[in-house]
Amino acid sequence: MLESDKNLQNELYQNLGKLFYAIAMADHSVHMKEMEKLNEVVRDHWLEVDDAEDEYGTDAAFQIVSVFDWLLEYTKESEEIYEEFEAFYTDHKILFTKEIKDLAMSTSRAIASAFAGSNKSELILLGRLQLLFDN
Repeated sequence: MLESDKNLQNELYQNLGKLFYAIAMADHSVHMKEMEKLNEVVRDHWLEVDDAEDEYGTDAAFQIVSVFDWLLEYTKESEEIYEEFEAFYTDHKILFTKEIKDLAMSTSRAIASAFAGSNKSELILLGRLQLLFDN
């Protein structure tokens, strides 16, 4: 894999981390159950997507959790982070295969419903994501 392709794959996973953080933070707090669900889904599904690795030789899918944790540590706003994801998606639609979009939607739904079901803020963001992926 070319270095530029490898970097783009890492950026894809980093931006998915932003998306999942924005979903979890939509109600202005991230609950432990949401973090546990993210870790479970990454382990059970995202690691199988491809064999891309980060610069440390670790599966690039772990970038999702790393970015999520970093954003949580610095308590970034959901809307700002979602807009960053949206911009990346718009600039790199080619990276978002049907499989990636389907898995991103199902992961987002799983995170949103992990703690006391989905609330209005999360449902609105899920709707925006679905519209983004459909266009």
